Amino acid sequence: MSETVVFAEDLTPSDTPSSPLPPNPETTLEDLQTEEQRLVLDTIARVRKCGLEGTVSLPQIVVCGDQSAGKSSVLEAVTGIPFPRNDNLCTRYATEISLRLANTESISIRVIPDAARPQAEQITIKAFEESITEFSELPTIMDKAMAVMGIGKPGETDLTVKPRAFARDVLSIEIFGQGRPQLTLVDIPGLIGTETKVTTKADIALVAEITQHYISQARTICLAVVSAATDYANQTILEKVREVDPEGDRTLGVITKPDVPPGGSGSEQAYIELAQNEDIFFKLGWHVVKNRHFNERDATLAERNSLEEIFFRTTNWKTLPKESVGVEALRRRLSSLLFDHVKKELPNLRDELESKLCVTKADLEQLGVSRSSGQECKAYLAELSLDYYETCKAAVDGHYEGSYFHQNIDTNFALTSASTLSRTRAVVQSLNSQFSDNMRLNGHKYQINMTSGEETAESEFSFGAKKSKNPKKLNRTEALEWVRKALIRNRGKELVGNFNPLLIGELFWELSEKWNKLATAHVDKVSDVCSKFLRTLLHDKCPEDVERRIWTSRINEELKTRHLAATNELRILMEDHRNYPINYNHYYTDTIAKCRQDRQKAALAKSLTDATTTENKTIPGYSAVSTHTKVNLDQVVASYSQNMNVDPNMDNFSCEEALDCLFAIYKVSQKTFVANVTMQVIERHIVRGLEKIFSPIYVSQLEPAHAEALTSEPLAAKRKRAYLEDQVRKLEEGQEIFRSVL
Repeated sequence: MSETVVFAEDLTPSDTPSSPLPPNPETTLEDLQTEEQRLVLDTIARVRKCGLEGTVSLPQIVVCGDQSAGKSSVLEAVTGIPFPRNDNLCTRYATEISLRLANTESISIRVIPDAARPQAEQITIKAFEESITEFSELPTIMDKAMAVMGIGKPGETDLTVKPRAFARDVLSIEIFGQGRPQLTLVDIPGLIGTETKVTTKADIALVAEITQHYISQARTICLAVVSAATDYANQTILEKVREVDPEGDRTLGVITKPDVPPGGSGSEQAYIELAQNEDIFFKLGWHVVKNRHFNERDATLAERNSLEEIFFRTTNWKTLPKESVGVEALRRRLSSLLFDHVKKELPNLRDELESKLCVTKADLEQLGVSRSSGQECKAYLAELSLDYYETCKAAVDGHYEGSYFHQNIDTNFALTSASTLSRTRAVVQSLNSQFSDNMRLNGHKYQINMTSGEETAESEFSFGAKKSKNPKKLNRTEALEWVRKALIRNRGKELVGNFNPLLIGELFWELSEKWNKLATAHVDKVSDVCSKFLRTLLHDKCPEDVERRIWTSRINEELKTRHLAATNELRILMEDHRNYPINYNHYYTDTIAKCRQDRQKAALAKSLTDATTTENKTIPGYSAVSTHTKVNLDQVVASYSQNMNVDPNMDNFSCEEALDCLFAIYKVSQKTFVANVTMQVIERHIVRGLEKIFSPIYVSQLEPAHAEALTSEPLAAKRKRAYLEDQVRKLEEGQEIFRSVL
């Protein structure tokens, strides 16, 4: 004849013992805390009371496991509170049980709505709050709470709207009384393996999501409950906790129903080995508790503990250490464990709270003051524009003392970084330097090498540097041929051997034909950088809706106007550039003279080299060798005279003279062009006066109606302000608690 074992967690409300709210007896929670522990945990309780659970992760104990693993029975045994069992699904929502020290005995019950619920539903759920003085009233109140959450009872079929089986809402039960510790425990729905007629795939996913939410919090101690009535390899909770806590630093395994496996069976032995931490290892180890049978449902907690003590003394489980079995040992274990965990986390929690407070205040500051009337809107705009003006002016002037310029500094100074863009003057200087280098290396169409022969090495007449790859390379012969063709096209009445002065202009325009493209790209880049900086600054200073309106109606339009003015200024410079070069800089003639001197030096050096002989002689009687160098001066003079003779091809002479003039005017004009672009285009039209686009002067000229159109506050912004103000209040209260305690 088989025996059916029924556990207390499977009882219906009518089966649950009815009792008044007892004081905290010695057999329940007295061992959970010392005075020092009470002080530390009282700090967490006070912070939790501020309503900061959703803002910062608070230390707590979460009882988790698969469906019908005995979680709620463990919770009941630890707390000494008889929780009702409504149906075979057991827990259908998260339940936070908060034990509070008070002079009078009472139970306060409320529901914390899921943040994803519609606002109207949240208001209705928040309105639910009950207070009782006897545990016998708890089942009725919990049924009411389920109804508020929209959770249906088993067997309810005559409903127009199908009720949900589980909810993300949280049932909060605060139990006040003498001798009770400041402690919060959380009971969450058990993980479901397969679909049934009352649970769907969506229910299974929801329960998994609730479990993941709680156990993944870094300050949560997981009481991972597994039932010895089932092979633990098939119990999902073990996989879940190892995913979020792979080292087992904050997981304590709890084995329930140890009396189910037959004595001496392989199943019993496997669970004993598990309890000894030999299979699935947790740094916090394992603990075993025995659930009440159905026929023990009326036993008091003291009687329950006595039966449990007899079981662990008389069965194969007696091989386990006493500190690893029984609910009394579990309380003591939790006492030490929770205290150490909370004490370690308090400094980190304080730092996180202060960080959250700074961020929340910044978000609230960004929203600004309430903006309803036109006058309020204009006052808000005046304050915003002043802050915007001062920050923008500091960025343009290169004064980076303010805190705005020291947030998330990018050491690589990449233009994709907001911190880089905020240092506008440094960015513009860098871009101007890049433009100057680009003009020097790539601004000329041809890279001309005037050394003799077909060599391509850089000479003193070359433009740019060797690393420049964009200009087309011309050797001396190719360069003279390029000039000769232009000389022929520009013949005038000048004598042979001379060249038309207008030839220099034509050569110069061809050589510098890339200037407009390079300058336009530079102007566009600087304009884009300034635009991104102003957009980022506006984004950081005001809400999104205000940012969008001010940007569209004012700043973006002004930036377009400034960019158009810069483009027109560059067009004027290019028109000047397309006229014949005019120069009054002596650097032009100095460069021509240097070109000629360089050729003379090269000719003289070649003559000296050709006329120099070296002879080695051995000194008689010595092993040393003397070296004699002779320079034939007559040969030097003759060779130099021959090298410096004018080329009988008068076109070659004209081409060389023209190239000398071209080199000189190009170098002078390039420096002038770079200076004009950076000053007359970039500085005058793009950078200078950026801060005046959105300044207090502009705001002072606005009509109240216009100011209201720019900054009127939508309902969503009002709700956000109310939320942030509430968060700041809670966080400041929490900060004050830490300040007084720590």
